[in-house]
Amino acid sequence: MKKSISLLLILLIGLTGTMAQTTGKSTLIKPANYKNRVTILVSGKTSYYYSLSSEKASVISVNGPGKLRIITRARLSPTKESKATYQIRYVVNGGIPQYSKISGATRAEAASYAGDISGVPAQGKEIEIALGRGSHTIEFFLSDASVHVEARYLFTPTKGQKLEWISYSPNAPSEPVELISKETNVKYYRFSKQKPLKVEITGPTELRVLTRIENHFNMKGRIHYRLQVRDNDAILNTYQLSSTHSEEAVYRDNSKLIPGKPCEFVIEVPKGKHVYEIYPLDEDKNTVLGRMLIPKKDVKLGK
Repeated sequence: MKKSISLLLILLIGLTGTMAQTTGKSTLIKPANYKNRVTILVSGKTSYYYSLSSEKASVISVNGPGKLRIITRARLSPTKESKATYQIRYVVNGGIPQYSKISGATRAEAASYAGDISGVPAQGKEIEIALGRGSHTIEFFLSDASVHVEARYLFTPTKGQKLEWISYSPNAPSEPVELISKETNVKYYRFSKQKPLKVEITGPTELRVLTRIENHFNMKGRIHYRLQVRDNDAILNTYQLSSTHSEEAVYRDNSKLIPGKPCEFVIEVPKGKHVYEIYPLDEDKNTVLGRMLIPKKDVKLGK
């Protein structure tokens, strides 16, 4: 009896630990270019899907950590025997393309299209992508244009590992800029395409990068900007970020500029020495401010 109670307690503790990893409900994410929306009735309930293209990317932007679920459905002819095989190509933060092949997708008995769409939906096939802390942009393509495929994107936030972070300085020369946020002085470094933010670091560790676009007073609304990360001159990632004017931070010594709200991404630093350079890609944008941090536990390793 005691053994049974102990086993039950262990199972409950394990279940509680698993549940604690999820911090929120799944949210439907619309692609940045969601013009071709398709309504599919699944067991009588309305679900929105978005057409995939072999030429134009469907772009999803989320802030991690979390899990992105992609439910795909091929569009079949009404013939019951029809099947579909297709392949999805996706790129996370401008990195190496990944592929997911779906074979023999058959008709979904409980699903149908709303409206005047010719055909029937196939069974939903899922792809799951685990995303770490910070901003992420994922591009999705359909490899074969001969098959019609729609996708639905659901993002579930998860609880990240608790870490204590400390500032990590870039290589000199870097132009320091002091901001005041919540009555605290915070040091950033100004960088541009001509003078990228450069840092040497030894892994394995994580490099947390906070950036703020520099705004003039005449710049209104949301500002989009792109940053490219190179590792020893090889392109590692490209981040598409978006920000508005900060409501909390101001420059300590410059009243002519307004800092943007911080955007964040994390570089997973593999074992060995690495030289990272971060470049703005937009010719029409101003300079960018950057701040870097590493986990306190990796301080000796980072240097």
